[in-house]
Amino acid sequence: MTDPIKARNWLQQRVQPHLPQTRITCITMGNEVFKTYDHQLWSNLLPAMQTVYNALVDLGLDKQVTVTSAHSLDILSISFPPSTGSFRQDLSEYLHGILNFHAEVKSPFLINAYPYFAYKDNPNEVPLDYVLFQSNQGTVDPITNLKYDNMLYAQVDAVYSAIKAMGHTDIEVRISETGWPSRGDDDEAGATPENAGLYNGNLLKRIEEKQSTPAKPNVPVDIYVFALFNENLKPGPASEGNYGLYYPNGTPVYNIGVQGYLPGMVYTSPSTKIALSVVSNVLFLVIAYLIFA
Repeated sequence: MTDPIKARNWLQQRVQPHLPQTRITCITMGNEVFKTYDHQLWSNLLPAMQTVYNALVDLGLDKQVTVTSAHSLDILSISFPPSTGSFRQDLSEYLHGILNFHAEVKSPFLINAYPYFAYKDNPNEVPLDYVLFQSNQGTVDPITNLKYDNMLYAQVDAVYSAIKAMGHTDIEVRISETGWPSRGDDDEAGATPENAGLYNGNLLKRIEEKQSTPAKPNVPVDIYVFALFNENLKPGPASEGNYGLYYPNGTPVYNIGVQGYLPGMVYTSPSTKIALSVVSNVLFLVIAYLIFA
């Protein structure tokens, strides 16, 4: 995707034919690239983003489709308290350019944030109600005196602080993935349908209320839920394939009250047709993932 001709061809084949009937708003260049520890990919990420963006401009699509990349939360070296959030030192030379790009083209900085992982790793220390958006005592940032009643908002504000530390206050942080698994292995604490229903159900209510984080009170949090469907063929721990609101055959994994927001989507298989409803505010959008060699 650092090749202008290949980038333009990809857009003409994979994006342009589907507009405007499909609402495509964002192209992510890779997913969690900095987890690969492939320094060639790290170096190619920004040029690829720039090349695809320039191709969008040439095609007149840049006003409806933006370019970004989704990052895991472990790009942070410090995440608490949120006001001290900072990026890993080994990523700073790459993130400086990426942040400058976001500021220039007005595209969001995407983060995949999973409070579930924090709870799974330390179930005796992390309060379950705090990560599930349930009533709890919360935690206070000792520097700003801002109170957080859930971990997700604290994680978002930690990213805002890390971006600010690099000289930017003009970039919006969006959550490209968050969710909770409904099933897991024996050593994956908290992976139950009850907890998944509480996490996603409470999250949807907060989205519907257009809530903001304590440090960004005027910026409603924009969230993409992972995932619409369970991935029954996905390898790895049991939790990895069980983040969906629906099974692959279209039946709900659990009920979080999302019915009635949108007209039903028709799922068709050789033997069944099932009408599905999804919540509009969560924006289950198509995000095109580019894999570059």
